[in-house]
Amino acid sequence: MTDFIVKIETDEAPLAVGPYSQAVCVALNEAEFVYVSGQLPLDNFGKIVDGDIKVATRKVFDNIQAILKASGALFTDVVKVEIFLKDLSNFKDVNEIYQDYFPGPIFPARQTVEVSKLPLDAPIEISCIAVVKNPVIINM
Repeated sequence: MTDFIVKIETDEAPLAVGPYSQAVCVALNEAEFVYVSGQLPLDNFGKIVDGDIKVATRKVFDNIQAILKASGALFTDVVKVEIFLKDLSNFKDVNEIYQDYFPGPIFPARQTVEVSKLPLDAPIEISCIAVVKNPVIINM
């Protein structure tokens, strides 16, 4: 198989708010690597959702789920997650929601860091990488 890169975009998640793709898929041999860009807790109108960190975290994961679906991937295909929080004291609440999407038994590798500011003053941003064997890409 020839190596290639495909842009992944779906209208089931907010469009990129800058010069980047929602995700890109890189095909190598019989597997594809899906790199999901950092997602914010945005509604489909590009506004930060109202609510606490649990509401924001769930919205981010719902947006990621839509992007993964558009690439033919699932949360079970995710191998790496990066979480950026404006307030690390929200770590416990984020983990509670995280486990709804990643119940195990094998969890992705992960890092969580506190940052001083995120785009649109969001409280959280999450990105991930998934590996899919023989995927079907559904560009919407």
